[in-house]
Amino acid sequence: MNGEVRQRASTKQLIFSIESIIETISKGITLEPGDIIATGTPAGVGKGMNPPRFLQTGDVIEVTVEGIGMLRNKVGE
Repeated sequence: MNGEVRQRASTKQLIFSIESIIETISKGITLEPGDIIATGTPAGVGKGMNPPRFLQTGDVIEVTVEGIGMLRNKVGE
């Protein structure tokens, strides 16, 4: 957030493998190109900080996925 790394994690740290997650989801729906699978939240969320820190108008959030790229968004009102 605003250039500060709040969370850093890898799919290698998940309890279930990506392959297993895709297999389970695929039993109920057909995944299409562009679908996003949310796998949970790694440590570092603002509510867990002391004092808690929440997003404010104007904050810039960057999310990077290795091998894919970065998504950058500014928090609006």
